[in-house]
Amino acid sequence: MVEYRIDRRSGVATYVQIVQQTKQALRLGLLEPGDKLPTAREVVEATAINPNTVLKAYRELEREGLVEARRGLGTFVRRGLNTAPADSPLRTELDAWAVRAREAGLERDDVDALFTSVLDTHFKGDE
Repeated sequence: MVEYRIDRRSGVATYVQIVQQTKQALRLGLLEPGDKLPTAREVVEATAINPNTVLKAYRELEREGLVEARRGLGTFVRRGLNTAPADSPLRTELDAWAVRAREAGLERDDVDALFTSVLDTHFKGDE
């Protein structure tokens, strides 16, 4: 099951963070079709956010066709996005690179800026 982490200082709306984290879990194969998302109550208890925020995120995911709400049962994954499984050799290489970056004294924001710059170079116009 996915555990949401809310960064209140990120400037990204809370419901968007939930959507993004759910999509990330789908891409990594951590969530698969048929899996149940945590209930709004469980997310609220874990993150101390408004239940309506969770419901807004789940509605957005439903609108995108990624999940479906089943009355009285919960919200379930309809389809995955897993093109980069969590056990991919690329992830292993990226993990080793992140270790080297940290050992070199880079902060998370530095790594984020560097990685985003590289992505922007190699994935122009893919959005």
